[in-house]
Amino acid sequence: MRGLKGDFATPAILAMVLGVAALAASFAAPAMQRVVTEALIYVVIVVGLYSFSGNSGVMSFGHVSFMMVAAYISALLTMPPLKKHALLALPLALERFHLPTVPAGLIASAAAALIALVIGWPVMRLRGVVPSMATFALLIITHVVAQNWKGVTGGRQALVGLPLDTTIWTALICALAAVGIAAWYQQTRRGALLRCTREDEVAAESIGIHIARERMVALAISAFISGMGGVLFAHFLGTLNPNTFYLDTTFLTLAMLVVGGARSLSGAVLGVLIIQAISETFRSLEDGVTVWGIDFTARAGMQEVALALIMLIILVFRPDGLFGGSEIGTVLGNFLRRRSPRPKSTPSS
Repeated sequence: MRGLKGDFATPAILAMVLGVAALAASFAAPAMQRVVTEALIYVVIVVGLYSFSGNSGVMSFGHVSFMMVAAYISALLTMPPLKKHALLALPLALERFHLPTVPAGLIASAAAALIALVIGWPVMRLRGVVPSMATFALLIITHVVAQNWKGVTGGRQALVGLPLDTTIWTALICALAAVGIAAWYQQTRRGALLRCTREDEVAAESIGIHIARERMVALAISAFISGMGGVLFAHFLGTLNPNTFYLDTTFLTLAMLVVGGARSLSGAVLGVLIIQAISETFRSLEDGVTVWGIDFTARAGMQEVALALIMLIILVFRPDGLFGGSEIGTVLGNFLRRRSPRPKSTPSS
């Protein structure tokens, strides 16, 4: 640990945590494997959200839109040729076109990044809370389009027949890649410039930082990561529905980011694991558990109520999240330096 610099210690520690969780779950029951796989998918999504919101200070309500776009593009590229019978308005070039999941996922994520660049050009020039509201408008637009473009997306009916290629190891590899991309970006010059705009927009502009350009770059990178999460989610469920990528997913991912710490990569990752653990605990209580021969069953809806109360308590006592703006590598490094014995000074002759 002492041999690692702070910049590299944090992604290394987070990678170890995620790797240990995946390895332990691989020996557990299939139900637990699905829970951990879903948590790893959410790590990808929340890290994508952090790459933009955490570095820019602009809270985005529209990153689930990039998930949706990438998920549907990946679905159209990987579904069998019979998809033309279900999607009557599908372009002729896609009717018999078929790709494996990996290249289809990369194309879909790149498409999400390209859309982010196009949208970011006018939106990222706005100031104050307006960009956040614009991203929420983007979420509504993509949801309405997906619901009503029945000939391409299937509309309100579920789009079925997707290959179930998201395993716990696939999700782990993508989670590690997402953490690596986010850690790399925030250590670059552009990441540092964007964090300057987060702290003081006027001061950043006064020294020549192009705020809109830096936000656009971050938005494209985060859209690529979020799109990768959408592809994983689609091939984890095997079906697609516009409601899967709407308000519930938006507020859940925002809660994971805010509870962990919106300005910390460590908070983004560990916030997912904490919220997922709490959710699964109360979900099990709703299904009923037996402890020492006594049956415990929580009322329906207790999961949402308990999760909201825990989030409220955390944010009251830790307004900046559990990690605030700190990284786990820096915290552990400082702890080890305080614990290490100081060299004894030799008396001068």
